[in-house]
Amino acid sequence: MNTPVAVMDLGTNTFHLLIAGGTGTDYHEIVHEQQAVKLGEGGINKGFIQPAAFERGIACMKRYRQLVDDNNVQQVRAIATSALRNASNGQEFIEQVKNKTDIAIEIIDGNAEAGYIYQGVQAGGGLSGKNTVIVDIGGGSVEFIICNNEEIKWKQSFEIGAARLMDSFHRNDPIPPESITALNFYLQDALADFFSAAAKFEINNIIGSSGVFESYAAIIETGKGHSFDLKKTRYYTIDKTTLLSVIEGIVLSNHQQRLTNSNIIPVRVDMIVTASILARFIIEKLGVDEIAMSANSLKEGVLAEMMG
Repeated sequence: MNTPVAVMDLGTNTFHLLIAGGTGTDYHEIVHEQQAVKLGEGGINKGFIQPAAFERGIACMKRYRQLVDDNNVQQVRAIATSALRNASNGQEFIEQVKNKTDIAIEIIDGNAEAGYIYQGVQAGGGLSGKNTVIVDIGGGSVEFIICNNEEIKWKQSFEIGAARLMDSFHRNDPIPPESITALNFYLQDALADFFSAAAKFEINNIIGSSGVFESYAAIIETGKGHSFDLKKTRYYTIDKTTLLSVIEGIVLSNHQQRLTNSNIIPVRVDMIVTASILARFIIEKLGVDEIAMSANSLKEGVLAEMMG
């Protein structure tokens, strides 16, 4: 039995902890926790972690340290992405975490982030010999990977995550039609590099990596009267027409309606609106009919690398 390893994915909204044993392709989860730290709250587009968010982050890291110790983990990797990458006090956060928990946080750039997301989705199955676009909509950044099961053909990270878009475009609730129009114009411009890259390939399908796509899968399945367990559903094929109808419902909904929907986790209740406008924009622009959700993302990619 291999000694368990731990991966922490310190995102803009959520800090994840995965402690697992086994091998990269055949591992079993010992601990899988996520905490809505909301590191970007109130400061995501100002490039500064607000004091309350800073403290939530430190408290979460202390708790994760305890779980790591309780499970006798020797090898820990803590990966930080968009919020810490761009915060003027990000380095101070990293130093405090090191002092208080002895966990050394690694800040990775968007390129490395996209690479780990690819490894995570690849390890989860679902890629084939045909070209896929993997999209990972985070709070701070969005990664696009054009790939097949053999290789990455193109990848890029864009600092237009759902929390940033919400801060700029979703100021009234429900989001007004003119804000949706403004956001679509913005995306057309912001994602020009991605669409010109995608035009060079025959794209067969889109795989949404974790995040908001997990909410879509849960909404669709429970809508059919089925139960939905992410732990048991690592890969899920989504009907495009059904998905676009779910997205339309989310975009038109108000805060209270989303709050009472048990398929939308609390940290995602407001951010799911701009994330959904972004998801719809990509689906419609690419004109691809095959869409799926992979529950695997960055942390599973890091895990696969650690377990070799």
